[in-house]
Amino acid sequence: MIEVRNVTKYYGAERVLDDVSVTVREGTQTGLIGPGGAGKTLLIKIMSGLVPPDEGQVFVDGVEITGMNAIELAKVREKMGMLFQNYALFDFMTVEDNIAFPLRQEGKLDEDVIKQKVADILESVDLPGIQHQYPRELSGGMKKRVTFARAVIHDPPILFYDDPTAGLDPVTSSKIFILLEKRKVESGATSVVITHDILGVRDIIDEFVMIEKGQVLFRGSRAEIEATDQQRVRQFWLGEAD
Repeated sequence: MIEVRNVTKYYGAERVLDDVSVTVREGTQTGLIGPGGAGKTLLIKIMSGLVPPDEGQVFVDGVEITGMNAIELAKVREKMGMLFQNYALFDFMTVEDNIAFPLRQEGKLDEDVIKQKVADILESVDLPGIQHQYPRELSGGMKKRVTFARAVIHDPPILFYDDPTAGLDPVTSSKIFILLEKRKVESGATSVVITHDILGVRDIIDEFVMIEKGQVLFRGSRAEIEATDQQRVRQFWLGEAD
């Protein structure tokens, strides 16, 4: 579903991503792991067409998006949903308007249908009846679930989750990971998850890709990562200090 071929990205003279190649198979959940500043968020921005690579190619559903113009990329992004690490909710909009935003952008549904879909998805993320509240009135965990609802409401076949449990307590984090796995099972969506919560994602990820200093250090299943003899990979997986 997603293929990144030999992608390199510079910020000034610094090579932030260095000849990165990653394949995300259709219907799977891929976990991007690695230390902070490794280039994980930048990589999903390149996968989604938000940032162009300086070198290399990106393919989404068999179509190369590298070099597409804004109109062409907008069409590709209709297939995508994204949960941003910093929520990226519109402060001046209600919860209902935030979640409904992708549907209204598409312009395919009547307003009554949109309102019902918003109500249904709020029910599914255990936040019924908060349609008319504003983001400033919500806790961090509630904002995450609202952002998740906005990302998935238009049933995109591709989903990006950027550190969906950052700053959340363990109970709320567990709820978020349950939502991610439930979404994958029910919709068959292809998803890429950035996370530092190794314990929380061990059971819901099909393949892990570890990135360090802008390079792919490891890729493989949970069994393969637990059997690896690569010291840096084992150290990160087990949370061991240097």
